Amino acid sequence: MLDPRFVAENPDRVREALSRRNSDAAVLSSVDRIVELNARRAEVVYEGDECKAVRNKLSPQIGKLMKEGKKDEAMGLREQVGQAKARAEALDTERKGLETERRALLLTLPNLLDDRVPPGKGEDDNVEVRRWVETELKTGEAHDVLGTALGGFDFAAAARMAGARFAVLLGATARLERALANFFLDLHTGQHGYTEVITPYIVWGSALEGTAQLPKFEQDLFKLAEPLNGSPAYLIPTAEVPVTNLHREEILTEEQLPISYAAFTPCFRSEAGAYGKDTRGYIRQHQFHKVEMVKITTPDTSNEQHELLTSHAEACLKALELPFRTMRLCGGDIGFGAKHCYDLEVWLPSQQQFREISSCSNYGDFQARRMGLRFRPSGPKSKPQFCHTVNGSGLAVGRALVAVLENYQQPDGSVIIPEVLRPYMGGLDRIEKPE
Repeated sequence: MLDPRFVAENPDRVREALSRRNSDAAVLSSVDRIVELNARRAEVVYEGDECKAVRNKLSPQIGKLMKEGKKDEAMGLREQVGQAKARAEALDTERKGLETERRALLLTLPNLLDDRVPPGKGEDDNVEVRRWVETELKTGEAHDVLGTALGGFDFAAAARMAGARFAVLLGATARLERALANFFLDLHTGQHGYTEVITPYIVWGSALEGTAQLPKFEQDLFKLAEPLNGSPAYLIPTAEVPVTNLHREEILTEEQLPISYAAFTPCFRSEAGAYGKDTRGYIRQHQFHKVEMVKITTPDTSNEQHELLTSHAEACLKALELPFRTMRLCGGDIGFGAKHCYDLEVWLPSQQQFREISSCSNYGDFQARRMGLRFRPSGPKSKPQFCHTVNGSGLAVGRALVAVLENYQQPDGSVIIPEVLRPYMGGLDRIEKPE
């Protein structure tokens, strides 16, 4: 969420920043309304304080006048105090209404963009930052055809129990997905210094509001039919949500930061905004697995930590020896809450193109402001500041499985297991067609 004071004091800068995202007229008009609400709120607060001052000044005099026998004067003051009190209460009610409307509008505004974000309307305008390709880019069979022939995918069985965009994994293919998740976690916790966490897979709406999935992306979430412990709740779309909320409404010390977490979870998305995309295969599912990295940082280290986190996601692909490229997302393609984002795109031989496998984003204080996540800087009499948050997939496990199957397929239809995964596969070095 943006700072309401900054929006009110810099409306032209905010509108210009939102235009870089190609925001529509409704979003831009929200800025004007927030300015109006802030101005009226200031008037209401000032008048309310004046009313309270009148009440505080006159109230002690009433008793004194009564003791002196000046009943008429006392009653006159009592009437003034009553009027001041009633007006103060009415103004307080108006203030709360103004703040509620202002917050609702602020929740619809996306984050402001880093100066490094290039202009553009969509993914075709993203900028390649670097590419890692050790061998010639391959061609080959699609993962769903290949995996089904290997006895590793059963999409029909999944469809009979849950419909489209679900899959059943079997045998060595199922174990390969588990191997990938374990490898990613071991890499991040053993070499990159992340603390592994296991979190709830169901969270309240307030947690999703904190990480900016709500209210904008509610159509992409699976909502529980009944409240959970008294509040509306949802299946998590990514571990980013529960992990980033671990310290909501806390004040950390500067010495605690940066905090680095890694979590493996299932993820659940309705894919309401992806109708017709990747309907075949294992790329875009309602349920999938992901290892997520989250960093909570100070404002002056968030850019450095963002670059570091991105390099950790890249390390997964390098260890698997999968060709990939790192893209800086343009203003028209970057996520709602991110101020700067890299997408890692892995090569898929069957599609002859690079496809996203990780998004690594710096949110600045956008999420922390929503969830009340602050830290106290070192030094005497320092005031709490909002933390910065950084996150990224490290990696999307299902898409990593797709990339391994396609890039390691052999002419006979078998698939070589990458060397770094063989210890997790009980030494198995190849998945072959069943006899």
